[in-house]
Amino acid sequence: MAAIITNKFRIHNAQSFKEGFSEAADTKIYLGIGRPQSWTNENSPDTPYDTVGDEYYNWDDMLALKRIQSTDVSLAVVRRNWTSGKFYDIYRHDYNGITTGVNLDSGAATAPASLFDANFYVITDEYNVYKCIRNINPATGLVISSTAKPTGTSTSVITTSDGYVWKYMYTVAPADVLKFVSTDFVPIKTLGTTPGSTDAYYGQFLIEQAAIDGSIENVIVTNFGTNYTAEQGTIAVSVVGDGNGATATATRDSNNRIVRINVTNPGSGYTWARIVIGPPATGADNATASAIISPKGGHGKDAVEELGGFYVMMNVRLEYDDGAGDFPIDNDYRRICLIRDPYNFGTAVVSSSQTLISNRTASYTATSGTFTIDEEISGGTTGAKGRIVSLNTGSTPKTLRYIQTRVDSNNTTTGRLFQVAETITGSVSGATGTITAIADPDVVADSGDIIYVENRRPINRAGDQIEDIKIIVEM
Repeated sequence: MAAIITNKFRIHNAQSFKEGFSEAADTKIYLGIGRPQSWTNENSPDTPYDTVGDEYYNWDDMLALKRIQSTDVSLAVVRRNWTSGKFYDIYRHDYNGITTGVNLDSGAATAPASLFDANFYVITDEYNVYKCIRNINPATGLVISSTAKPTGTSTSVITTSDGYVWKYMYTVAPADVLKFVSTDFVPIKTLGTTPGSTDAYYGQFLIEQAAIDGSIENVIVTNFGTNYTAEQGTIAVSVVGDGNGATATATRDSNNRIVRINVTNPGSGYTWARIVIGPPATGADNATASAIISPKGGHGKDAVEELGGFYVMMNVRLEYDDGAGDFPIDNDYRRICLIRDPYNFGTAVVSSSQTLISNRTASYTATSGTFTIDEEISGGTTGAKGRIVSLNTGSTPKTLRYIQTRVDSNNTTTGRLFQVAETITGSVSGATGTITAIADPDVVADSGDIIYVENRRPINRAGDQIEDIKIIVEM
């Protein structure tokens, strides 16, 4: 049995995931940071594993969580910068691994497996996104490189001086440029309703409104033919299909070949079409051409489906000591997680707090010396072990936050939890202190589901620092 999961299914999954952030009974997704302790090789982080055990382990050294809001999420597509001298694919409705495309750098023939494997759209330095409709030299019918940047926001197709024809799709709003544009991805959306004439996306709304379902904006000459002499007069071109209204004319070169079909009316309602050239005069060999059918709804009607918006981008800003100290600023981290629906500590209630502390905090009175960040501490009474992730020695009482990992706490005789009134000792500093109170975390460890794990080289935090974290998930 032969079967495929279509790109439409991928887009559906991306849209559903994004919608989960804004539904009435919305999914609570949190960004979690963790792993303050070093990797064996700091330049080569450990590979994350998708096991039940590893989900527990990833909770053990979690530092803090921040909720991702619906405004922090956007669909996205691969960023393809317009660059002079590159060869761009045209939009085609039939890329299937056999239909010919062009190599971006050389112009050599390629065979994109699907539309979204083709380089058929670009973003310019004005953050305008365009779809390529035609990429040939009008005089020769041969594919050429793009040397004139597309500009403008017309609802009609845009022809540049190099012969390329483009379709304007949308402009990324300045606020979204800051939040969702990365070196590899750009945000994308479909509007459906007007955002208002002063909105940065109003131009896209006009494009959506002007789209013509089943139009034919481009016809490709697949065989130039021969002997189409000037004495033949006008060469007839007919569009035969299940739509109506499409018309075209033929352009002949100095060698009496058909090198271009000019669409004079794109028509509407086509799902298939056949191009008939001629009949030619006696002695002429039939030229052939293929009609390119617009996507459902027409070019620009649904940018997400047309350009392949099956990526979801989440942007989270960690600002200073976010949550009034929930995110420590005196340590680093090496792991980023996405956690779905974690519980408030001591309950089975899904948390909706903006930030959450995910480890315990001990208040203590110093006995001797000064503890240091990242050192191991051990309890004189319980034998419990932990690792300091944050210190506040200027407060009264002094406090320290600690994690207890499977390595730190592998003590089956005396258990893993510290107790009030016991003395703790630092393994590096030799400092000692007596615990006076232990504050529970804000979140139940191991609750919810960790749905994304990324191990990284260390990211240092500071009190005057903002980290702008962009996570891309491909569906």
